[in-house]
Amino acid sequence: MSGGQNGVTRAPDLVVVFLRWTWARAVLHNGWWLVTSVYLVVDAQLTAAQLVFVGTAQGITALVCEIPAGVLADTLSRKWSLVVSHVLMGTAMMATGLVTEFWAVVGTQMLWGLSWTFASGADVAWVTDELARPEKISAVLVRSGRAQLTGAAAGLIGFGVLASFLDRGTAMVLAGAAMLLLGLYVVSRFREERFVPAPARRWSASWSILKRGSALVRHNRAILLVFAATFLVNGASDAFARLHPQRLFDIGFPPEPLILFTGLGIVALLVGALALRMVEARMNDARAAQRGYAVACVAGAVGLLALAVAPEEVSGSAAVLLVAGTALPLTRTIGTIWVNQQSTDDVRATVHSFLAQAEYAGEIVCGAAVALLAGAAGLPYALVGCGVLFAVTTWLIRRLGTSRTDSDRPV
Repeated sequence: MSGGQNGVTRAPDLVVVFLRWTWARAVLHNGWWLVTSVYLVVDAQLTAAQLVFVGTAQGITALVCEIPAGVLADTLSRKWSLVVSHVLMGTAMMATGLVTEFWAVVGTQMLWGLSWTFASGADVAWVTDELARPEKISAVLVRSGRAQLTGAAAGLIGFGVLASFLDRGTAMVLAGAAMLLLGLYVVSRFREERFVPAPARRWSASWSILKRGSALVRHNRAILLVFAATFLVNGASDAFARLHPQRLFDIGFPPEPLILFTGLGIVALLVGALALRMVEARMNDARAAQRGYAVACVAGAVGLLALAVAPEEVSGSAAVLLVAGTALPLTRTIGTIWVNQQSTDDVRATVHSFLAQAEYAGEIVCGAAVALLAGAAGLPYALVGCGVLFAVTTWLIRRLGTSRTDSDRPV
């Protein structure tokens, strides 16, 4: 009885700690990236080809290291995996602000990509296990998605102002130092009382976890369909992120649009937070989650098609908000919740790492296909291609609703 009482009293505190950390990390990550995106062009003077190469090198690093990092989190510790992520991330953020030579930037960004592999999946696995209340975790993950969006908005504003008073490199170094300090928050406030580390033979235990996680993914049709949906949606989303600024330029945005893009980004984040708030109470209902994902994909398809044919900047901005403020946050959060519901405690971080690999693979494969389409037929047709990817995903999600078996139901 006393253990149960302890679990009840500590749960709200645990959730608050997790949400505060999520919000603060989003502030630092997104604020740093706003400044960095300008720094790489203006201060480091990287060409378009070099910028693409940096992103590709980062993505490949994350793709290769994602599964080993997830297995380590399931084998040793979810909490300390997050601490390692903070150490690597803060170091990469600081180092990027201190260099301008191309290959040095590539190295710091590969380290940045590596840092995320230690966090993806470990954070969701930690809060799921430590909360130990399956009926509550979906709502917590939705609140976490909202915290990421509002934190991102705060980061854009805060670091945009900071970089206007300091030079960009200094602002980036300060953000990295703050990310290191946030790792100390994880050390002091993230308790790990329910996780059971693997036995002394770490290698064989890690291999066993990898096999069990792989088997769960292969034999669970719901997870496979969500992975396929994530592959398509993330490929379309990444291409959209790279293409929509140029489309807005083409239909009327001014040549110095920093304030407009910042404002549009903040509004999209707040719209996304509102959309997640609207669906929060229904995420434990599998049918409601399926409908929410499908609606988000329809919104993405409509928004991308509208952006492709928009005649001027107002309608184009509205289309961007439909995609960035509705489709992207809903699909990302609901997909994470679905996979988390289907996972078991012993391989949870590993399965989330497989999900992250689907995201990276979608960025590489679908992104390359959209880039080829843009080169062959033009930017509007590339946006239509992204819309088609969202439409195909809608069909996949409808298949999920007709193919669930008892073994596919959330645990």
